[in-house]
Amino acid sequence: MKVFISSDIEGTAGIVDWEQVRGPGAEYEIGRQLLTDEVNAAIDGAVEAGASHVLVNDAHRTMYNMRPGELHHEASYLSGRHKPLYMMEGLDPTFDAVFMIAYHGAIGAERAVLSHTYNPAAVWEARLNGVAVGESGLNALVALHHRVPVVLITGDDATIEEARPFMPEVEPVVVKRSITRFAAESLHPDRACELIRAGAARALARAGAAFPPTIDLPASLQVTFLTSDMAEMASWIRGVERDGARTITVTDDDPLRLYRTFVTIVTLTRSIAER
Repeated sequence: MKVFISSDIEGTAGIVDWEQVRGPGAEYEIGRQLLTDEVNAAIDGAVEAGASHVLVNDAHRTMYNMRPGELHHEASYLSGRHKPLYMMEGLDPTFDAVFMIAYHGAIGAERAVLSHTYNPAAVWEARLNGVAVGESGLNALVALHHRVPVVLITGDDATIEEARPFMPEVEPVVVKRSITRFAAESLHPDRACELIRAGAARALARAGAAFPPTIDLPASLQVTFLTSDMAEMASWIRGVERDGARTITVTDDDPLRLYRTFVTIVTLTRSIAER
């Protein structure tokens, strides 16, 4: 069996501050080690359950957060930030299962530590078929296109709950409970890794009976930005309709094309958001 792992970082046990996820610095070095340990735990569980190949796509920020030599020797490592499919680069129909490791809640969540949706300097809210969605649901569009089930998600409690409308059968591993956007009650890292390892093994054991994400097609994605000029810039892309001062909508019967359009929108609006 082949397993695809998309790894973020904000959902890692013990991480509650931007300094832990943005290098350089001592706190970031701790954060990247905590992340590597959780990813390795997921790989351990997958291998125990019979995985013959595991691909880890480092999907956070610079996308080279883990030290290659410290990653599980049974996995290959896809790193580097110029990726056409961003957080889901490398996934194709030959894979049997997707793991989403160390994911976080959407920017609009009531309580989700370090919450954001792709770009916190641009995206205020995203809705997929009318449901508020975070990165797990958006990335699930790629899994749906390839007909590969998302069988495991790890992170805080808010992350798990927002994924359920699109992946109701997913194996959840909650490693921390969010209190506010910058506070959470975390499990000890060793305990978090134990649970992730066990959860990965359970998830892969039943992957053969799992279904791809549940997203009705054609799917409609509505994005509300922080400023009106971001919405204006997004409307330059073919197929994107402007609904209001800060809101755009794009509808497509091809989930991969819809995802690509969203990633293009995010990339384009960075030119304003970063000023």
